[in-house]
Amino acid sequence: MGYFEDFERADTLSDIFEIIKSIVWKKLRKSRAGLELGLLELGNASEGLLGAYYVSGSNMIVMNETPLKRIQETNPDLLKPYIFSVLLHEYLHSLGYFNEKKVKELVYEICCQCFGRRSIISEFARDLRQFFPYIIYPSGSPQIESKLRKVKDFDKSNIRYIG
Repeated sequence: MGYFEDFERADTLSDIFEIIKSIVWKKLRKSRAGLELGLLELGNASEGLLGAYYVSGSNMIVMNETPLKRIQETNPDLLKPYIFSVLLHEYLHSLGYFNEKKVKELVYEICCQCFGRRSIISEFARDLRQFFPYIIYPSGSPQIESKLRKVKDFDKSNIRYIG
């Protein structure tokens, strides 16, 4: 349960991602460096949303900004747990786990082991739908035509070579 303090101190998407990578390394002995995070307004339907996706075969995770904005408006305390569970899910995809059902189960298992079964992070991993009043706009929110914004210095372990 030692991750809770690190999680509480995390201030940025990059900080949360570093915790995720550390946990995944300890639990699965798998890692990868050089991932990028892009933010894009993907909107939401009244019955759900796409929180993020990993572009298979690439180094890019794309996160939907719409739920981030909605959470800020409705219950900002849910923002970090939401980000954690979504980024963990997509990071596992980037490591070659592609079966959605198995990834969802693995995310829940990891969250329970690291934060406890009753933690808000584990609750997000178990069933995101219970948080829909805080995450999605009830009447929907259209996808906004916008450019992908890359998060600067997202993957801090990204190795840069001087040539």
